Amino acid sequence: MSGVLGTALLVPHPAFARTLKLVALGDSLTAGYGLGPGEAFPDVLQKALRAKGYDVEIANAGVSGDTAAAGAERLDWSVPDGTDGVIVELGANDALRGIPPEQTRAALDRILTRLGERKIPVLLAGMLAPRNLGPDYIAAFDGMYRKLADLHGAVFYPFFLEGVAGDKSLNLADGIHPTAAGVSRIVERMLPTVETFIKRLERRPPA
Repeated sequence: MSGVLGTALLVPHPAFARTLKLVALGDSLTAGYGLGPGEAFPDVLQKALRAKGYDVEIANAGVSGDTAAAGAERLDWSVPDGTDGVIVELGANDALRGIPPEQTRAALDRILTRLGERKIPVLLAGMLAPRNLGPDYIAAFDGMYRKLADLHGAVFYPFFLEGVAGDKSLNLADGIHPTAAGVSRIVERMLPTVETFIKRLERRPPA
């Protein structure tokens, strides 16, 4: 099998002393809209990491339709105590609905601030606004993710849909949600950044 899951043939990474518990907090792109069992982003990422020898569990806290504000409202019950790290993927619905970027930024800031208070590290996945929203909206929306990551010391991945957005062969008929092959492409592109994130978690004592 080619692609991400083909990494099973690699030399395993040294085993962790304990299982790292991650949560993927997001919207339908995380939840796995239109996909079958085991095909959602957290499932495919977990398989890819385990194939490389990482002892991880990734909980799927994706809710279709969620804005950044909705994610902030459910943060504490979506991320239980004992979580080692959170991958935050939110904002796509904000842009699709034309929500002012400052509102999205404030909601993401609340999420990162709260996780910081709980001493839970974050990998923040960026999003890009649709190009038809105008240069001012695009500049404000696209630029806020890196600024927030820098402000909160989060590991940053610039664009969650890198290599998938706009490719009809990797998206469902709606042109928005990735197919199973699209999710595999996302994981393949994002894996090095996730490994950087995990190495940061390795250096932390148990919660």
